Amino acid sequence: MGHLTTPNMTDYDKTYKEFKWECPEYFNFAGDVIDKWAKDPNKLAMWWVDDDGNEVKKTFLELSNASKRLANLLVSRGVKKGDVVMVILPRNIEWWETFTACIRMGVMIAPGTTQLTPKDLEYRANTSQAVCIITNNDIAAKFDAVRDNCATVKTRIVIENPRADWMFYTDEVSKASDKFETAKTRHDDNCLVYFTSGTVGMPKMALHTHTSYPLGHQVTGRYWLDLKPEDMHWNISDTGWAKAAWSSYFGPWNCGAAQFIHHTNRFDPKKTLDLLQKYPVTTMCGAPTIYRMLVLQDLSAYKFTTLRHCVGAGEPLNPEIIEVWKKATGCTIRDGYGQTETVLLCASFPCIEPRFGSMGKPTPGFDLQVIDEKGNILPSNTEGDIAIRVKPNRPMGLFKEYWKEPERTASVFRGDWYLTGDRAYRDEDGYFWFVGRADDVILTSGYRIGPFEVESALIEHPAVAESAVVSSPDETRGEIVKAFVILAPGYKASPELAKELQEHVKKVTAPYKYPRKIDFVDALPKTISGKIRRVELRNSEWGKK
Repeated sequence: MGHLTTPNMTDYDKTYKEFKWECPEYFNFAGDVIDKWAKDPNKLAMWWVDDDGNEVKKTFLELSNASKRLANLLVSRGVKKGDVVMVILPRNIEWWETFTACIRMGVMIAPGTTQLTPKDLEYRANTSQAVCIITNNDIAAKFDAVRDNCATVKTRIVIENPRADWMFYTDEVSKASDKFETAKTRHDDNCLVYFTSGTVGMPKMALHTHTSYPLGHQVTGRYWLDLKPEDMHWNISDTGWAKAAWSSYFGPWNCGAAQFIHHTNRFDPKKTLDLLQKYPVTTMCGAPTIYRMLVLQDLSAYKFTTLRHCVGAGEPLNPEIIEVWKKATGCTIRDGYGQTETVLLCASFPCIEPRFGSMGKPTPGFDLQVIDEKGNILPSNTEGDIAIRVKPNRPMGLFKEYWKEPERTASVFRGDWYLTGDRAYRDEDGYFWFVGRADDVILTSGYRIGPFEVESALIEHPAVAESAVVSSPDETRGEIVKAFVILAPGYKASPELAKELQEHVKKVTAPYKYPRKIDFVDALPKTISGKIRRVELRNSEWGKK
């Protein structure tokens, strides 16, 4: 690569002290990384399997050529550098090809989960001014319902099966040339825009550039995932989330590792264990929910002959689960922390002693601290805001801005610091311990859900006069969505009505956002200015005063 030559970490303190970021003026991940690995025509990039027993192996060279063909197709449709392409696909090979093609062209990618509703798709297309959407038939049908409201989207491409009024990916790409000159993308050119849920209003757009984010993920892949060119990495994550950029794209391929990909529409713990036993997977990444479900199986029935390293991210993992998994596999699940706005910020790196429940230590290249309201660094064992020092030098891997929202962008900086919005304390040995979020965002099974989105969906139902949504503890998912509902006159609380409200939310917003618990109440705690005090409701759920 020429940008980061240190081997995988063996001495944390030494690596942290000596680490320096190098930011080239021009960088393009497709041209500088994918094409570099493609020089070896046999180098494996992915081993893809689905639930029907289909298997495909792709080399970096095949991926590179496929991305060039797609780039030529998009150019022929008038898509140009700086335009936005919505990429909403499950774990189909086309997701990786599309990501690579867009980066190669200097086109901005707006990824999304396949659980989006027509309303979500319309909001995203119009807010990002997308010119193209690449998706499957399920999402295409949802998009067709709002297509007339999305004036900027001129090109629609569908995978797997042809669809009326859509271009068919397989046919069109196979006709295109695989000769394409990679765009000369500057370090500050826009590359990727993620919609991320906040506590107020609609999702905001976290914008990443061509150099900072892809190269920033070298620390994710090398130090936390501990990947080398001979590894095969399995990240069990939906392609719609930033976690996929971390561990299903930039992280592994920076390191030249192959990826194992299981294309399925539901998580099945038994199937996952079967695959881990059958294929030469060496490293694995999953949300804590996944590990919680895996350890409920009889792990003694499986042999994990190639697995050497496991990581978890999303929320802290319970020590019991780590113990059971270690006994069965020999691997300690190592936690990692970061955000849609960043790369890996803190982790239990392979060379440090794990402390269960801790987030680990700061990632090399980041001055990560716990600070007070004035921006002062707090002493150890004192709770405060997790922040990254951004002055005098802004580290790589940090987002450029909340796109088109300067005020919102300004709100996450305090003096020399970027605020993550999370709270923690640091112990005397430098380990970080997560306390909670400074806001009300709910993290469930690795998904980020803003309470506002769920409350907005509930209020559309005639039975709901007012609602407040908070997180509630849950053994399997870590936390779940719980709604407190004040009923409109003429409605009576009942289990049937609760079920009706849950179904309503699933229809109005993405299904994973529905409240798994509903309490009917007569009043909600409020501030003098009439704002709902979600913190009070949340604290009572979590047994805090």
